Amino acid sequence: MARDVDKEAIRRWRRRGFYSENVLVKHLRKNGYNAVRIPVSNPSLNPLPDVIARKDNDIYAFEVKNASYYAYFPKQQVDKLFRFLDELIPVERQFKHAVIAAHLGKKWIFKELSWDDWEQNKLSENFRIVKRDRGNLNLFKSTMC
Repeated sequence: MARDVDKEAIRRWRRRGFYSENVLVKHLRKNGYNAVRIPVSNPSLNPLPDVIARKDNDIYAFEVKNASYYAYFPKQQVDKLFRFLDELIPVERQFKHAVIAAHLGKKWIFKELSWDDWEQNKLSENFRIVKRDRGNLNLFKSTMC
């Protein structure tokens, strides 16, 4: 019985993430980005983001979390964003953006992470976005962030 409850909790958790990833893709497309959700993104060690977007020369790799008040992003997931951009995207670093995105109710908060911190192995063990935070990246024309 406990296993069925655990399985259902995991399914609900995954559906929330799936929903937020799709909402982000729709908002990005509406604002002139080419964007796709990576359906095989998972907790594996493969360097795959949840969402990839491009606008003009800029490429964005997103790790997306759905939460009510705060979202945590483990270092391993953040590292995968940088590895994806570094290993698989053949453009200059100034055009590559590793972004953590928190979907907190109707509010989105985006934080672009530092290439210098990643290169110098200075990434935090966990990144946290709280609903009262302000992001450092505005991707949309509207005020939905």
